[in-house]
Amino acid sequence: MVPVVLKIVLVFTIFILVSNLTTNYINLIYTRTKMISLTRELLAKDLKDIYVYSNNQYEIYKFNNDLKGSMESIEKKGLNEFTKKKSVLLGIKPDGSFLFQSFNGEKSEALKDKKTLAKLNADFEKKTQEGVIQFTYNGESYFGIYKYNPKWEAYIVRAEEENEFLSESRQVFRNVSVIILLITIISSVVGIYVLRFILRYIQIITSEIREMIDSQQLKMLDLKGAPNDDITFMGIAFNSLSSTINNLLNIFRKFANKDVVLKAYEEREVRLEGTQRELTVLFSDIKSFTFITETLGADIIKLLNMHYDNAIREIVDHDGIIGSIIGDALLAVFGAMDVFEGIHKNKSMQSVVTAYKLQDLAQDLRQEMIRKKQQIERKKGRLTAEEDKVYQACLLEIGVGIDGGLVFYGNIGSYVRMTNTVIGDNVNASSRLEGLTRVYKVPVICSDYVKDDIENNVHNHGITFLELDMVKVKGKTEGKKVYWPVPRGYMTKGMAQDFKVFNKGLEYYYNGDWRKAYSHFNKCKLPLAAVFKERTKDNKAPKNWNGIWEMKTK
Repeated sequence: MVPVVLKIVLVFTIFILVSNLTTNYINLIYTRTKMISLTRELLAKDLKDIYVYSNNQYEIYKFNNDLKGSMESIEKKGLNEFTKKKSVLLGIKPDGSFLFQSFNGEKSEALKDKKTLAKLNADFEKKTQEGVIQFTYNGESYFGIYKYNPKWEAYIVRAEEENEFLSESRQVFRNVSVIILLITIISSVVGIYVLRFILRYIQIITSEIREMIDSQQLKMLDLKGAPNDDITFMGIAFNSLSSTINNLLNIFRKFANKDVVLKAYEEREVRLEGTQRELTVLFSDIKSFTFITETLGADIIKLLNMHYDNAIREIVDHDGIIGSIIGDALLAVFGAMDVFEGIHKNKSMQSVVTAYKLQDLAQDLRQEMIRKKQQIERKKGRLTAEEDKVYQACLLEIGVGIDGGLVFYGNIGSYVRMTNTVIGDNVNASSRLEGLTRVYKVPVICSDYVKDDIENNVHNHGITFLELDMVKVKGKTEGKKVYWPVPRGYMTKGMAQDFKVFNKGLEYYYNGDWRKAYSHFNKCKLPLAAVFKERTKDNKAPKNWNGIWEMKTK
C-alpha cells in the first residue's frame, strides 16, 4: 500500500519538475530563436564584407588571370572571420561544384544536398538572389545566408553548423535542469516530513484498518488526541458504521448469490437447509482447456476472468444464479430467483437465451483476438510459432448443455463455512449434454424437459428444436432424446431445408433403414450430419437395434 503522503509529494514533485523544466525549455527555445536571429545578422555582415572582397578579387583575377590565387585569398579571408571550428564560407556554382571553400576540415568536391541546390536555382529563376539557407554539408546540418554574385556566377554562402552553434545552449539547459532537480529533491524531502506530521492520523487510521482486514473483524478506531479536522471526522464516521458493517460482512462472507443474500437480509440469519425445486440447469465448459492451460500457463487466469466477467453478467441479467465455477466449467441455475422480486419469466427460455449469449461472448472474444492478430501481422509480417500457439489458445470455444427438473437447492456444509448449491440427476445430465456438443458439433444441446417447458409455456418463443439423437450417456441405463435449440435470430438461410433432410434421415436411422438414412445424411450440409454418415456408412444397423446410441465416454 502506497502512503498518501508519498503520493502527494510524488504528484507535486512531478508537477514542479515538469513546470520548471518546461519553462526552462521554453526559455531555451526563445533564447535560441533570438541567438539565431542575431547570428544571421552577424552572418549578413560577414557576407557583405566577403561579397565586396570577392568582387575585388574578381577584378584582380581579370588583371593577372590567377584564379587559384584569387580563390585562396577569398578562402583565407573567410577563415580569418570564423569564430567557430565548423564555420563555412562557400562559393557554389549553379551546377553544385564549389568555386571556393573556407572550412577547417576535409573539403567536398561538390554540394551533395541536391534539394537545397535545386531550391537556390529555382529561386534564382524567380529573381530571388539572396536569403536564408539551410543545407547539409559533409554530412552535417548548417544554417546561414547567401547571395548570388553575378561576376563569379556563384552563390556565396556564409553558414554555421547547427549542433556546434547550439551546443552551448544545450549545456546551459543541462546545468539549469540539474539545479532544478536538486532543488526539487531537497524540497520533496522537506515536504515529506512536513506532510507526514500534518497527516499523521491518516497513517494511524490506515494501520488499524489493515489490522481489521487481516483479522476479518471490525473494531473502533483509536482517535484519542486527534486534531479537529476532516480526517478525524472521517474516523468518527467509520466508527459509527462499524457495528452495522460487521453484521453485513458476516453475511456476505458466507454467501454470494443474490437469492441467498436477500433471504438472509429478510430473516436476519443463515440456516443449513434446502428444498426440492423444479429448476433449469445450464452447464458451460471451455473446449480444449488442457491445450489452453499448457500454452498460457498462469495467464489462463486473465483469459478466464475476461470470459467469466461477461458471462456471469449475462447469467445474472437473465435471472440466473451461479451454482459453481470449477476451472473451465460454469454451472448456472435458472428459476431460483422466481420467489424474489416478482420474476415470472420462463426459466428454460431464459437458459436457452443465456446459452446463446455466452456463445456470442465467446465469438466476440475470438473476433477480438483475430483483430489483434491482424494488427500484429500488419506490423511484423506474421506471428512466430510461439505467438501463433498463444493466439490459437485464446480462440475460446465453449459448449453448453441444459437440463431441468426436480433438484435439491439450498445450503450445505456447516455453520462455520457453508455454501449454496444445487444437487440432482439433472445437474449431472446438463454436464453430459455439454459433452455431447463436441460429438454433434453444435453449440447448445438441451433435454426434452427444456423443449417441453418452452413449447408448452412460452407463447411465440421463436425457437426451433432439432432432434439430434436418442442417446444413452455413460452411467445411465436408458436413452434420452437430445435437442439442438436454435432461436429465430440464429437461423440462417438453408438451415430450415437442412433440418427437414436431417429429420427424414433420423427417422430412417431410428427405424434401422441405414441405407436410406445415409442417403439423407449425405445430402445434409449441417456439420452434425457427418457424425451420422460415419455411423451409417456400412448401410447396416447393428443387431437388435433399438434406435439408442450408447456413449462410451462422458
